[in-house]
Amino acid sequence: MDHVDVPVRVRYADTDRMGVVYYGNYPQFFEMGRTEFMREKGFVYREFEEQGYHLVVTTLEVKYYNSATYDDLLIVRTRVGDVQSRALTFYYTVMKDEVRVVEGKTRHVCVTRDMKPTRFPDALMEVLHNVRSA
Repeated sequence: MDHVDVPVRVRYADTDRMGVVYYGNYPQFFEMGRTEFMREKGFVYREFEEQGYHLVVTTLEVKYYNSATYDDLLIVRTRVGDVQSRALTFYYTVMKDEVRVVEGKTRHVCVTRDMKPTRFPDALMEVLHNVRSA
């Protein structure tokens, strides 16, 4: 499977005064999807950081289609797209009852602790290669 689905229950705190999910909260849902995608594919982000690396978000795009409200069960579908030696792109689709709510993508660059761009470590490249080959 080239994607990972993560269920997210909308909390009251995720909504705005109109009772719908505040538009600025979707990137947090993306992060949940991205973290669980990597974990399911065998790469724990916490361990990545412990090795002295970080993934810096350089681009965020979000397109809104429908709304979600308090207590909705959303599915955040995450997949990896473009992978280069120092950067990669994640794609997200947020669904509610099989209806597309939001689509988005984030582009990330690998950096060291001192924020210098660097190549992905071999272990991560292997995971990404296996994901792309699946």
